[in-house]
Amino acid sequence: MTTKIKTGIIGAAGYTGGELTRLLLGHPAVEIGFAQSRSQAGKPLWLVHGDLLGDTDMLFSSGHTQDADVIFLCLAHGEAKKFLAENHFAATTKIIDLSHDFRLHDREHDFVYGLPELQRGKINAAVHIANPGCFATAIQLALLPAAAAGLLQSDIHISATTGSTGAGQSLSPSTHYSWRNGNISAYKALHHQHLAEIGQSLEYLQPGFSQQVHFIPYRGSFTRGILAGVYFDYAGDFDALLEIYRSYYLPHPFTFLSGQPVDIKQVVNTNKCLLHIEQQGEKIFVTSVIDNLLKGASGQAVQNMNLAFGLEETLGLKLKAVAF
Repeated sequence: MTTKIKTGIIGAAGYTGGELTRLLLGHPAVEIGFAQSRSQAGKPLWLVHGDLLGDTDMLFSSGHTQDADVIFLCLAHGEAKKFLAENHFAATTKIIDLSHDFRLHDREHDFVYGLPELQRGKINAAVHIANPGCFATAIQLALLPAAAAGLLQSDIHISATTGSTGAGQSLSPSTHYSWRNGNISAYKALHHQHLAEIGQSLEYLQPGFSQQVHFIPYRGSFTRGILAGVYFDYAGDFDALLEIYRSYYLPHPFTFLSGQPVDIKQVVNTNKCLLHIEQQGEKIFVTSVIDNLLKGASGQAVQNMNLAFGLEETLGLKLKAVAF
């Protein structure tokens, strides 16, 4: 395209805002109009996001302009809804929210749930998009093909570990280096906020789904990435199940099945999700790995932007994993 998409970022000083800026600076179809931050206004972006030194001289702005084609909301949960109530944009301005505020269906808003592997067609036509949660993305990608085939007939059990960046940039006792390093702990056991959007998606694909989803999240002693282990009952043919998963993800450029066990170093710094599936007796165990800041947040937001503007889905997202 000859005219570049003008983008704006609200809340650009946090982890997701920084990753989003990095991606958009390298996106061939995009121009960043502003990167807003109340706490860092007037400072160079690279002073907060050190990896951007040499890439841009842009300063954080205190406010925003009205001429953006798409606005990304990288705000704390509850703040996005408040921001949109206080600020109004043209009906054609696309808004992609990375918070929890609009992920659940509600007659009071028109946000489309932005998991491309679930409803790419709706995202293509959407003006307002709610980016999924990071845990929710990893877990749903482990389950969507089974739900679409009506195979989830038992309770689902999930154990998933995330890196410290999943907690955001604000300091807290559980993100402090001396506590986090060499440590691991469970939190929000069986009542994590992402359970609602996971259940919503499974019911969308498998109408009448009412099984319990048991989820234990862990804080890991590493910076970024999510590894989710998901298991459920299945007494059918394993090769047939593998074909269900392969067929489901064939049109989707970022989710891949691996014949070998997967780990987070394979996906850190990428927009990929890697899945490994095994059968033990009448149980299926799926391992799902993503980068929580990319496929779990900013990378998926750019993927959604690409779809909403009719661009190639992988544009600006062909990233190399760190690997070692």
